[in-house]
Amino acid sequence: MSRRTRKAATSAPDVPRPTVSVCRGCCCGTPKIPEVDHAGQLASLRRSLGEIAAVRAVECLDACEQANVIVVQPSAEGRRAGGRPVWLGLVNDPDAVADIVAWVEAGGPGLADAPDILDLYTFRPSRRVQQELGSS
Repeated sequence: MSRRTRKAATSAPDVPRPTVSVCRGCCCGTPKIPEVDHAGQLASLRRSLGEIAAVRAVECLDACEQANVIVVQPSAEGRRAGGRPVWLGLVNDPDAVADIVAWVEAGGPGLADAPDILDLYTFRPSRRVQQELGSS
């Protein structure tokens, strides 16, 4: 499938959706984090959220000490409501993925409160990383 076709099939131009970025760089998504089904984690997110959020694998987010890292970015509506990107680290458990899915299904940052358990996974990346990624 071409990029143009894939993009058209996954996003409606008038309804910006949340974005779930799954780090798959030097540490996240690799055998450096053992006993985690990395491919299954990404597939589960895509299968569960494919209709309501953009789910993408990204290169290293430079927060290796927090591997596996997932960043949930708000939809346009969520951003207008005050939502900001939420960085989640040490997401190495299927239950954490299920909690992320439930939160994004409910609207994600700015539109729905994250399940309390996700507070344990939330972290703030370094200022340098925030500046590079524009997510402060």
